[in-house]
This record gives sequence, structure tokens and C-alpha cells, in this order.
Amino acid sequence: MARRPNVFQARREANAKAREDAFHHNVYVVLLDPAVGRLRKVQRENPLRLGDKPCVYVGMTGLSPEERFANHKAGIKGAYVVKRYGVRLVPELFEHLNPMPFDAAAIMERDLAEDLRRQGYTVTGGH
Repeated sequence: MARRPNVFQARREANAKAREDAFHHNVYVVLLDPAVGRLRKVQRENPLRLGDKPCVYVGMTGLSPEERFANHKAGIKGAYVVKRYGVRLVPELFEHLNPMPFDAAAIMERDLAEDLRRQGYTVTGGH
């Protein structure tokens, strides 16, 4: 005789999958060529920038940071500054924060951009 599926086990597995799916957003930081600091918009956004700190772009994604950076460079839903001035990811500034749910990532993107600005980085993105 065939056993009936365990309804409780199926529910536990579905809940675990939902929790796992909920934590798939990432924030990321891209190192930009210093030439981006000459753009007036970037200068206006960063009045306290320090010359010894790099220019960076802060973003959020449901993809891996590596995939998102590749999309930026390919022009797929990419930010102009990353496509033109993006050099590489800066994982030491964001890896410890990932992954997280969408709402947390949206807040973290803004907070990370503000924190880096306060430290003297020239920051774009971080909306």
C-alpha cells in the first residue's frame, strides 16, 4: 500500500524554500575611474569628497554582484557611469552585508552610499 505524502513535511519544505528565496538580494560597490569625479553632477552629490578616496557606484540587485556588474558593462539596464567608468567590484565594502531580503537591500543601498560619502568617498548610485 502506498504511503500518503506527509502534508506537514511538504509545508516545512515549502516554508524553507520561501525563506531561502527571500534572502537573495545583494548590495554591491563598483570602483569607478577617477575621471568620473570631474562630472558636475557627481561633484554636486559629493561636496565632502576627499582626493585620496576612490570614486564608487553603490547599487542593489537580485542577481549576484558579478552578474550585475557584467550587465552594467554590457549596457543591460546599466548605469551610464558604470558602463563608461566602471573598473571592478570592491567586495571588501559589501560582501559582509549579503544576502538579504529586498526591503533590507533597498535600505542598505542608501545607507551604504551615505556611509561611504561620510568617509570621503565620491559616490554615485545609492538611490
